[in-house]
Amino acid sequence: MSNRVLLLHGWGGSDAPHWQSFIAAEIARDYGHVNFLRFENFDTPKLDVWKEQLLKTLLDFKPDVVVCHSLANTLWFHLCEQNKLPKIHKLYLVAPPSMECKVEELQEFFPVKIPSKLMSEETLLITSTDDPYMTQEEAQALQKELAVEMKVLQNAGHINADSGYTQWQWMLDELKNKDYKCQQ
Repeated sequence: MSNRVLLLHGWGGSDAPHWQSFIAAEIARDYGHVNFLRFENFDTPKLDVWKEQLLKTLLDFKPDVVVCHSLANTLWFHLCEQNKLPKIHKLYLVAPPSMECKVEELQEFFPVKIPSKLMSEETLLITSTDDPYMTQEEAQALQKELAVEMKVLQNAGHINADSGYTQWQWMLDELKNKDYKCQQ
């Protein structure tokens, strides 16, 4: 695998046994290129701090593929709207929260505009039929507005360790079996 994969966690992090930890370990085990960015204060996230950390990581690591989970999707949307992101080849938007999120600890991330450009050549939105942070109606509206492909998982909750997503083999295979190179 020659892709450079950047994994971005959401509120509370994605420590083991979360699927992002599994993906990072498996890619590294096969001598792949992976960066599992650990944002500062992930239990009490600060938008400006996360923006700065992500931009620095993007410039230093230069990923081909970015996998956002939960609040990282919102962070990506903010930076797209500010036109500060380098273009990548593939973007995975996994379990984004509602654009109307009312979680008190996350209020500085909202409201967020749905970006007109995602700064990726390909994008896949992955949602769940019973995500407590985004309804399927909201997911379908987001998919339509972004004009991207969507994969809907049945009863997968927030697609995290609490809902059984610890060793997400489909995502690992998706990342390992495709060779993306961004044409920048």
